[in-house]
Parts: sequence; C-alpha cells; structure tokens
Amino acid sequence: MTHPEDIRIQDFNYLLPPDRIAKFPLAERDASKLLIYKEGQISEDIYRNITQHIPAGTTLVFNDTRVVEARLLFKKPTGGVIEIFALEQSEQYTDISTAMMQTGTVSWKCMIGGAAKWKHGMVLQKKITGEHPLSIKARITDRLTDTFLINFSWEPSTLSFAELLHLAGIIPLPPYLKRETELSDKERYQTIYAKEEGSVAAPTAGLHFTPGIFSSFAKKNIVAQYVTLHVGAGTFKPVKSDLLADHQMHSEFIDVSFSTIEALIASEHLFAVGTTSLRTMESLYWMGVKANIHPTSEMRGLEVTQWEVYEQLNNLNMSRKQALESLLIWMKKNDLTRIICRTQILIAPGYTVRMADGIITNFHQPQSTLLLLIAALIGDEWKKLYQYALDNDFRFLSYGDGMMIKLVCR
Repeated sequence: MTHPEDIRIQDFNYLLPPDRIAKFPLAERDASKLLIYKEGQISEDIYRNITQHIPAGTTLVFNDTRVVEARLLFKKPTGGVIEIFALEQSEQYTDISTAMMQTGTVSWKCMIGGAAKWKHGMVLQKKITGEHPLSIKARITDRLTDTFLINFSWEPSTLSFAELLHLAGIIPLPPYLKRETELSDKERYQTIYAKEEGSVAAPTAGLHFTPGIFSSFAKKNIVAQYVTLHVGAGTFKPVKSDLLADHQMHSEFIDVSFSTIEALIASEHLFAVGTTSLRTMESLYWMGVKANIHPTSEMRGLEVTQWEVYEQLNNLNMSRKQALESLLIWMKKNDLTRIICRTQILIAPGYTVRMADGIITNFHQPQSTLLLLIAALIGDEWKKLYQYALDNDFRFLSYGDGMMIKLVCR
C-alpha cells in the first residue's frame, strides 16, 4: 500500500458554486438524482429505482446512528446567548450509549460559541416550562485543546441525558448550509432507520432511502445489515494542511454486533451505504487482522489508528472472510457480543479496499477526507464524476443528490 502522507490536498479541490449546495431536502427522499458509475461508464437515474442497479444477492451495510439534538442555547443574566455544542462524552464513560443514559448529571466534551463571554466560575442555567418542565445547569470543569469539558446537571434528575437533549436541544445542521435549523429538519436530517443515539451529523447517504425502496429489496434478494458509527463534527473539518501528513484524522465510535459480523462473512457482495459504513467495515477488517496477530490483545489494542494500515499493517494480507472470522474468534475468547471502540482509520489514495464491492454516497466538500476516500476507491475518476454532476444539475452535500460506485474487479 502506498503511503498517502505526501498527498497535496490542493489536488483534491474543485469549484463548488454556493448555489449548487442543497440547503433543503427535496419533498420526497427518493426523488433525488442518482449518478451510477460502473465499469468506467456514467449513467443516471433517481433513488426510487436504485434496486434496479444493485447486483442481486447484495448485502447493503447501513449506519443506524441517530443524530442527537446537540446544540444547547443558554441565555446569560445580562441577555447574551452562549451556545454549547455537545460533541462527545468525556473519557470517564466507556462509550456514547453509556454516557447518553446518565441521569441527573453528565460530563461532556463541548465546543462553545461565545466562550469569551462565559466568565470563570459562572454557572449557566436554562429553564423550560410547559408539558415537560426542565431545569438545566452547565459549568466548565476543564479547558481542553480544542474543546471544553462541561458538567451538566438537571431536574428532574430521572431524565437521561438523551431525553434532556430531545427536550432542550436543537439538531445541528452542517455549517455549510448557513441557515438555522427548522422544524422539518428534525425528521429529514435523520435516516428512516436511525436508532442508536450519538451522532452530531447524519450519515447522509442513507437520507434518500424510503420504506418503498426497502420493500423492493426482496425481489432481488438484497439484504440490509446495520452497523453503527457515531459521526463527529470532525466529518466537516476540511484538511487545512498542505500535506496530508500534517492532518490529524478525527476518531469516532463504532458499535457492531457479533451476528452482523457473521452476516458480513456470509455475504457474497457487500455495498457500503455511506462513507461511515465503509470506514466501519474496513476498521472491522483490520481489527480482525490484528486479532489474528495478537490474539491476547485487549480491545484498545485492536483499535485502528490513522496511519497503521499504511505502516505496521502494510504487508499483511488476509481475505475479508479470514479477517472477520479471526475477529469473531477473539470476541468469543473475550465473551463479547459487540465490538464497541474507536476508529481513526484514514482512507485515502494508496489504500486498497478490503471489504466493499461498491458504495452509495453523496457528493462531498472539496479538500475533505470524504473526497479523499472516494479518490481511494476510483483514483482520478472522481474528477470525471464530480464534473458530470456539476454539468448536469446535481445537488451537492448533505441534502443533495448522490451516486453509486461499483468497484472494478470486485
């Protein structure tokens, strides 16, 4: 595998006019346009007909994470507003689900809008009246490198933090939409299969799928499997360094069941629905490789870091079946029914995909790690696809149209 550290991020730039960014979704989820790339050829359709283009017998891997209402607005006694963006749980909790279920009080890593206005020792308070009265307090307990550690406490203390966010928070839209969240976003910025609380951004490739599309799978023996990757705010972070070597990839939590891994082993064709699903699948592969090499390793030792697939693990090759079976053996030895850990995998040109035969995804921001992932799959052909989309009135980014890529020789 070629190491991508010398990649110049400027080589993954393209002109995206602001009016091509979809600020709102279409009225019908499955009416979005679908670019289809197969064997070097481009065609187009709409998502409603996507089943016609998926090979029979394919397993589609969906990310079932659910976006939480992570924006909390507090008003100071002087009238100024401070926004707290709840990014991820503090280190004292083993995973997001555990932290989300905390009652009465919780510690969370947050970004703060207007942090300079939040004087040392000040406790912010927010009260909600009506059918579900709620009182929330927030105080800074530590200042971290890019974030703050915030202690939240609330009454009634029987509520979980997830319930508190539902009642008091706001769905965080991507910053490039440059608009306030509207009531309709509460539904449309979630996939219809969203289940596991924890993301601050939607796995947007799945926003186009409808009950009608799912019901059409049976006629081609297409099966849905679900993994969880909780999408962090880092997904919107552009690569600001000139060389990829100087970019710090964000880490995110994944959660995958034993039975799902068994289903992936049994599948003849695997398509990832979204970059987050692909990153999860590829992380499982490398965790299996590491479990095979170090069968006595703890979970932390199996976690995939940013560069190791290009360095320490570079010359290790196993089939996806062998890798996943090794991971299952490790899980059995450790009496685990789920893999719950972080991944920092960076998929960029030079990477060889091990798990997926194709991907369904949206069009991504210039100079982003998501665009680098697409370039890793199809090389410079990404330029042809994106230019076609620009020339043919496709809508871009989270609420925009999408594409399906069938990988060559898979």
